Amino acid sequence: MRMSLRRSRGVTVALVTFATFTDIVAYSVAVPVLPDLSRRLGASPTMIGLLFASFGVTLLTVSIPMGAISDRVGRKGPLVGGMIALAAATLLFAYSDGLPWLFAARLVQGAADAVTWVVGFALIADRFGPEERGRVSGIVMSGTSAAVMVGPTIGGWLYEIGGLRAPFLTVAVFAVVSALGFLWLDIPSEHGNTEQVPIRTVLRSQAVASCALVVIAISATISMLEPVLPLYLTAKLAIGPARIGLIFGSGAVASSILHPIYGRLADRWGGRRLMLTGLLLVACVLPLLTVAWSYPSTIAFFVLTTTAVALVITPSLTFMAEAVADAGVGSFGVGYGLYNMAWGAGLLSGPAIAGFVFERQGFVRLTLVWCAVLLLAAWRLAVAPSVRTG
Repeated sequence: MRMSLRRSRGVTVALVTFATFTDIVAYSVAVPVLPDLSRRLGASPTMIGLLFASFGVTLLTVSIPMGAISDRVGRKGPLVGGMIALAAATLLFAYSDGLPWLFAARLVQGAADAVTWVVGFALIADRFGPEERGRVSGIVMSGTSAAVMVGPTIGGWLYEIGGLRAPFLTVAVFAVVSALGFLWLDIPSEHGNTEQVPIRTVLRSQAVASCALVVIAISATISMLEPVLPLYLTAKLAIGPARIGLIFGSGAVASSILHPIYGRLADRWGGRRLMLTGLLLVACVLPLLTVAWSYPSTIAFFVLTTTAVALVITPSLTFMAEAVADAGVGSFGVGYGLYNMAWGAGLLSGPAIAGFVFERQGFVRLTLVWCAVLLLAAWRLAVAPSVRTG
C-alpha cells in the first residue's frame, strides 16, 4: 500500500499543485513586505523596483537549461533542489541585513520558480497521456489561482501579527514539506525510455514557437492590466484601492473555478482549438473594460476578461506537450522551459508597454492596440502545422 501510494499519479498531482501553490505564495507574500523591508535598509524607490524585477532575470535564464537537465537526469533531483532553494531564498529574506542579501534572495527565488514550474509540468506530461493532461493541468492551475488570492493576504496578516520574519518562515516550512514530499515520491523515469533530441530541434518546431508566442501575448495581457487598470478606474469611476483589490480578486476566483473545466475541454477538443477561441474572446471582451459605467459593471467585465484569459492558459499547457511530442517525448523539460521563459517575457514586457502606451494614448487606445496583438497571435497559431495528439 505504501509503495503504491508513493507511485500514485494522484499524489504526484497533489505534490506538484502544492509546490506551485507554495511558489506563488512565496512570490506574493513579498508584495506587502519587501517594500517596507527595503526602505528600512535604505533602498530608494528605483532600487526597490530593481529588486522586484531581479526575480525575472533568473526566471528567464534558468528555465530552459533546467528543463534540459531534468530531461537528462530525471525530475526528482531538480524538484527537490528547487524547493530547497525556495526555502533558502525565503530564509534569506527573513534574516537579510542588507540590500545585497535581498537581491541574492530574489535571484534564488526566481531560479526556484523556474525549476518548480518547468520540471513540475514536465513530470505531469511524463505521467499523463494526451487525453488527461488538460484535466490535470487545470487542477494545478486552480491551485495557483488560489495562491494568487491568498498570498498577499497571508503575507500582510502574518507580517502584522508575527513581524517581518513570520511570512517568510511560514513559506520556508511549506517549501521544506514540499521537498520532502518529492524526495519520498517514487518518480518513474518515463522520459528516459525515449531517445533525447537536441534542444534546437524542439525550438525549431513551428507549433512550439506558436505556443510560446501565444503564452507571451496572454501573459503580457494579464500583467499589463495590473498597473494601468487601477489608474483608469480611479480616474473614471473614483474606485479606490480596496474595491480595486476586490475586482482583481473576483477574477482570480472565477479563474480558479474554471481552470479544471477548461482542462477537461482541452482533453476533449484539443488545446489549439480552445486557445484560438480564448484569444478571440479576450480580443472581444477586453475593450468592454473601457465602457464600464459602475463598480458592478466593472467587476462583470473584468470577470469576463479573466475567464477568457483562462481559456487560453490551461489549454496552452496541454498544447505545449502536444507540440513537443512531435519533436520527441523526452524533451518535455525543454518545452516547458521555453513555456516558462515565454511567460516570464510576457510578465516583464506587458507592464512596460502598457505604461508607455497608456501615458501617451490612454486606456481606450491601449486596449484596441492590445486586441490587434492578440488577433495576430491567434493568426500565427491558426496557421501553425497540426500536431499529433495521440
